[in-house]
Amino acid sequence: MRAVNVTDKNKHAILEARLDNDFYLSAHGSHYINLNADDPEKQAQSAERIIKAAEALTKVRGRTLVFHPGFYLKDTRAEAYGAIKENLLKLPAMGVDYRLETTGKGTQFGTLEELVSLCREVGSCRLCIDFAHIHARRNGGLKSYDDFAQILRYVLAELGRPALDDMHIHMGGIAYNEKGEKRHLPLQESDFNYTACLKALKDFAVKGCVIAEGPLVEKDALLLKSTFEKL
Repeated sequence: MRAVNVTDKNKHAILEARLDNDFYLSAHGSHYINLNADDPEKQAQSAERIIKAAEALTKVRGRTLVFHPGFYLKDTRAEAYGAIKENLLKLPAMGVDYRLETTGKGTQFGTLEELVSLCREVGSCRLCIDFAHIHARRNGGLKSYDDFAQILRYVLAELGRPALDDMHIHMGGIAYNEKGEKRHLPLQESDFNYTACLKALKDFAVKGCVIAEGPLVEKDALLLKSTFEKL
């Protein structure tokens, strides 16, 4: 993914659909973002990609821009955190939420704890929880209801009730190994416990947006909807 696909040719159709159907409109930023790049110029280019994506989203009255902040590379976790925080603080207010997404590989900056801390320190940033990524990063660590509930309790304790009242969530099946994420899978072809995840979201009265990810997006979205309605 290189950029948010809003152009002069399609923006009117997107905006019309958005207004006619009143849906939550978000976009995923470029995967060519590393706010901890070795070269300061590459850091600046990454920030520019984020800004251009936010500008495109505002043209269609979108609400949320999701992106992965960067990689550790050869830096310590603290050094990567400092560089990414510094660059996030430079992002202009655009009327769009900058959502930092939890990542699925150990080489990627973006543990739940790192992103929650950034959301506390950078006022323009919000959290995007990708439960499948957390599951993969922990080598299949999200197994039971309590595993999902623990994540929500942590967010509640660190960011307060407003964070649970305005969540942005990605959910899907995933293949992984000890290094983390390999690829996305259909929910029913993976070991991701989506029923327990949805039950935790319901019990904690979480509000916001859940986006299905994977090769069978429409099927998985309907599966999540029907499962949630039966809880």
